[in-house]
Amino acid sequence: MTAFPPSADKVAWRHTLYRVIYEADTTTGKWFDILLIISILLSVGSVMLSSVTELHARYGLYFNRIEWCFTLLFTIEYILRILSTGRPLRYIFSFYGIVDLLSIIPTYLSLLVAGTSYFLVIRILRILRIFRILKLAPYVTQGNLLGRALLASRQKITIFLFVVSTLIVIFGSAMYLIEGPENGFTSIPRSVYWAIVTLTTVGYGDIAPKTELGQGLAALVMIIGYAIIAVPTGIFTVELTKTMSKSGGERLCVGCGKTGHEVDAVYCDRCGAKL
Repeated sequence: MTAFPPSADKVAWRHTLYRVIYEADTTTGKWFDILLIISILLSVGSVMLSSVTELHARYGLYFNRIEWCFTLLFTIEYILRILSTGRPLRYIFSFYGIVDLLSIIPTYLSLLVAGTSYFLVIRILRILRIFRILKLAPYVTQGNLLGRALLASRQKITIFLFVVSTLIVIFGSAMYLIEGPENGFTSIPRSVYWAIVTLTTVGYGDIAPKTELGQGLAALVMIIGYAIIAVPTGIFTVELTKTMSKSGGERLCVGCGKTGHEVDAVYCDRCGAKL
């Protein structure tokens, strides 16, 4: 059986659609990204507002209609992405392809759930729609710099977290021995929970030491918490500075957001705007 090659019109149509959806270096591509971002933000905002009991009771029907409008819109977008790419399965099983699918499936699945006994299931399905916000990630131009900085600092931060975890276990165990069950420290895990809350300066206050020795240890934990809370921020800042220096991140084009320009560059090599 002879396989006929696709027509030129079909190839041109798919190529044009691909440039609009996947590439942002064209005017139509930029507008597509802008409209998509606005739609994502509005849809997530609608889901968040519909979770408010008073608003849902008064405007629940409107929220449901809005959700269906966005679901149909993103369904069309998902289908167009599959049709425009030359490797549909590669997109479908990619991270963002799965995210796109997760952002539309819950609405359709909610049609299969009936009865008030399944209300909790419906709420879980509604929460899954928040995955749609992950689709914003490809449009953050500085995301790659942050990712590389986090990757470069992972070993230092891992060691730091290990040290903090060790301190938390030590402080929690010591507080358990000092205060005991009669003062609310009924077990070492519960005492470790107190140490985490205190060391991170959250201070819920549901458990508090009663003895003078316990209060002294609590004061020490609080001071240490203030001393170490800025350590991971400093580590990440140093790595981010190094990453930006290596990639020319400080040479950012305010016109198109492109980074990585030469140190002596005056104009952006993508849009021609002055740096």
